[in-house]
Amino acid sequence: MKYNVLHIQTAFAEEWQADVFNQQICELGVDTIDDADYYIPSELWAENADEIEALCAATEGVTFVDAEQCPDENWNAAWEAEHPMQELPLGVKIIPHCAFGAGHHETTSMIINTLVRSHLSGKNVLDHGTGTGVLAIFAKRLGAASVVAVDIDDKSVANAIENAALNGETIDVRLGCTVPEENYDLILANIHRNILLANMASYAKHMHAGGELWISGFYAEDCPALQEAAETQGLTLIDVQEKNGWQLMRYRKEGRL
Repeated sequence: MKYNVLHIQTAFAEEWQADVFNQQICELGVDTIDDADYYIPSELWAENADEIEALCAATEGVTFVDAEQCPDENWNAAWEAEHPMQELPLGVKIIPHCAFGAGHHETTSMIINTLVRSHLSGKNVLDHGTGTGVLAIFAKRLGAASVVAVDIDDKSVANAIENAALNGETIDVRLGCTVPEENYDLILANIHRNILLANMASYAKHMHAGGELWISGFYAEDCPALQEAAETQGLTLIDVQEKNGWQLMRYRKEGRL
């Protein structure tokens, strides 16, 4: 695969600002970040160049310098060499080919810690925006009857399948962006707030009565909009957690299981 490297200078006042910018630019196709170098498949750069340059121009502390074609190289091998297998609780192992989801980010760790304290035996779980598959794997290891994991990126799907096999867990990993037409006892969604807002009605529709929705991947300033969207769909807020500015909100669909 051919890549372009984008040279982008950043000077953020707070670490969370870097996290938000990196998440936004990864949604436009960047899949590896190394200091001021942002690597993107050449075909995605051709499609999204204008949006990426506009994002840089609109983000305080960011200056887009230039872009250049990279020589052919095995970028997956390079990423794996820099990001070796991660050892997580319960013996879970993750090889993070994806830029996010090794298990140590604040949003991921909050959800993992909450999963470990929960009773998942016999439950049907959806991990929407699975990335490396780490949350899906934890849910299955903690006793979920079935776990569906969905991601819009084919590289993430391949990585999640690989990690599920590495851990000996059976996960139904699918390529897609919408919520599958099934019903769940627990939906996990650790993704961008705009994706959460766009899918809130689908989350509510595909939850069993008494089921829960756990959302993360956003900051405190995003909570009011997400709360309004959840309330509109009849979901009740049962818990809010915070770690280094990142938020986890848990909702329940009222009724009996």
